[in-house]
Amino acid sequence: MDWDRIQGSWKQMTGKVKEQWGALTDDDLTTIDGQRDQLEGKIQERYGLAKDEAREAVEAWRTRQTI
Repeated sequence: MDWDRIQGSWKQMTGKVKEQWGALTDDDLTTIDGQRDQLEGKIQERYGLAKDEAREAVEAWRTRQTI
């Protein structure tokens, strides 16, 4: 699924995001609001990952998504 579709259906996708990254709070997800760079940054912050690791994790997650 491309990121535009994820962003467009962000409210529905938040459950899937929380399944993958449970350390993200509802406030985090509201702030992220479908913005990929914001999601990567919060994952870096919460999980202590390097920028490239967070980007790769989000990309792997994105490729597994279907609506």
